[in-house]
Amino acid sequence: MPDDMKPTIPVGEIRTFGAYGPKYQVGNRLKTQDGDWLVEVTLVETNEKADYRLERLCNDPVAI
Repeated sequence: MPDDMKPTIPVGEIRTFGAYGPKYQVGNRLKTQDGDWLVEVTLVETNEKADYRLERLCNDPVAI
């Protein structure tokens, strides 16, 4: 995919996994897999890092 077609990632934004899940901070785009972008996220409470599909991230609410 050309650079001008890369999705915008809300780096630094704090979101929750679903409506009531734990908070995580959005990190940088990592790579594509099966046509979907992966994003590195960091769990706020534990500082644990994980790869998360952008498609799911976009459905998670911004933390209040």
